[in-house]
Amino acid sequence: MQKYAKILESVRTTSPLVHQITNYVTVNDCANITLCIGASPVMSHAPEDIIDMTWAASALVLNIGTLDPDQIAGMLAAGNIAAEKKIPIILDPAGAGATPYRTRTAKQLIEELPISVIKGNTGEIGTLAGTAATVRGVDSGGVFGNKKIIVRELASRLGCVVIMSGAEDLISNGSRVAAVANGAPIMGRLSGTGCMASAVVGTFAAVAPDLMDGCISAMASMGIAGEVAAKTAAGPGSFKPAFFDAVAVLTPEQVAASAKIIEY
Repeated sequence: MQKYAKILESVRTTSPLVHQITNYVTVNDCANITLCIGASPVMSHAPEDIIDMTWAASALVLNIGTLDPDQIAGMLAAGNIAAEKKIPIILDPAGAGATPYRTRTAKQLIEELPISVIKGNTGEIGTLAGTAATVRGVDSGGVFGNKKIIVRELASRLGCVVIMSGAEDLISNGSRVAAVANGAPIMGRLSGTGCMASAVVGTFAAVAPDLMDGCISAMASMGIAGEVAAKTAAGPGSFKPAFFDAVAVLTPEQVAASAKIIEY
């Protein structure tokens, strides 16, 4: 587990700047979790600002949770700069499968940009894979079929890393498939944990020598912090600050000792 621990250490020592065009429901949480993990967030949406911010960044995170046409145009503009600069682009297809607009937008971004990582729940990933899946709002209703095969085949077809989040996170680059079993059920009762996970994936992708290893380390780190916070939380309200605290003090040694990672 040492290689995953070293990626967290790299985040802390380099503090990469992560540009996030994300949804307004969780934008503050995403900024805070980026700071807590040891990176620097910038949450820029203005067309006049997006290009310059992306040039300065080490990774770009796109989250379609609260869509509008101007935001989509901004995502495409920022994504083109990220492609030119050759920095990772992380897509969170929040709610893909819930409405045709969200599904079309997610597919448009995938078709027009060199997406490095797609991180979604089972319903969202199933929708993008063309598998029977259900999504309610931005929450997963499940997917039909073998999840490991779905993740691997989608990653292979798109040429990127795919993360299917859930009680067990599944991660594939098209050849390797890994499962991360860290986390706590209470994380699913708090709005924004999925968006925050995408932000953390962006920070790890910015520094990881291997993109899939960075995604595995990011999801394990989030899950371990969730486990720690859940031990003292009385409910979702007290869990949130405890979670931020646990992320902020998370050590590489904790990751090495507590990560529950299986590679198939």
